[in-house]
Amino acid sequence: MPLMVIVGAPGAGKTMVGALVAQRLGVQFRDNDADIEAAAGKPISDIFIDDGEPTFRAAEAASVAQALGEFDGVLALGGGAVLNPATQKLLASHHVLYLRVGFADAVRRVGAARSRPVLTLNPRAALRDLLAQRTPLYEQIATLTVDTDGRRPTDIAAEVVRKWEALR
Repeated sequence: MPLMVIVGAPGAGKTMVGALVAQRLGVQFRDNDADIEAAAGKPISDIFIDDGEPTFRAAEAASVAQALGEFDGVLALGGGAVLNPATQKLLASHHVLYLRVGFADAVRRVGAARSRPVLTLNPRAALRDLLAQRTPLYEQIATLTVDTDGRRPTDIAAEVVRKWEALR
């Protein structure tokens, strides 16, 4: 069982902050999107183009379930993993950190979003819709929430560790 599972929208800093938190806690870090890419042998953007979003989401749900069952460090999920009801149910028994990012910071951080297939056509509009759709899900499953707007990853990671240790 992971020590901590990190969720949040694109640009929240799940991978960067997650790696820093894992380092500070002395555990391994795992990025579920990287797991999916390794299993498929291609980037997520190519999975979306070649196989379609439903195929990606099915692979994502299976990968998340596997990681939740076998990994014991800090696990970062892709931003859309929380859309799957089965994944939501699995996350209910885990410590979930929600890295909250506002629209302006998310737009600045994801840039042109070429590597983020759900944002490629109109990144600003897609990101606004994505935040509206997913924020309630992130809030619902989170056991700990940390704001990331206007902050450096090292400062965010330090706050996460402080709050995490206070929970234990």
